[in-house]
Amino acid sequence: MVRRVFLAAPLFCESERQFNSMVAGRLRQSGFEVWLAQEAGLFKHGSPDERRKVFRGDLSALEGCDVVVALLDGVDVDTGVAFELGYAHAVKKPIVGLKTDYRTFSKTEEVNLMLEAPLVRICRSVDEAVTALKKL
Repeated sequence: MVRRVFLAAPLFCESERQFNSMVAGRLRQSGFEVWLAQEAGLFKHGSPDERRKVFRGDLSALEGCDVVVALLDGVDVDTGVAFELGYAHAVKKPIVGLKTDYRTFSKTEEVNLMLEAPLVRICRSVDEAVTALKKL
């Protein structure tokens, strides 16, 4: 049974962080444990040692999760989310995409093919993502 969710999400502006918190809250209300980088408190000063610690912490959280939920909004997916998606695929974690944005990457792709191919599915709402997670 899927319990531990790694929420791969951009976190560089207030609106992104608010949306991420809402998604994490809804997942938690549905019974999932959620790891969200913006809540980890790992990044304080940006020193080289701290950057390596953040990187290792992120990878450790990815390796310890049961599933990844990747926020895919935007014309192009956030680069950090794209990396986390690739890493999750490499360590054989199922990935559920969440795309609430109607813009697409191209006429034939919701998101870049290299990001879309490893997804279990792309969900259009948090409720749909919760349903998909419960089916895994």
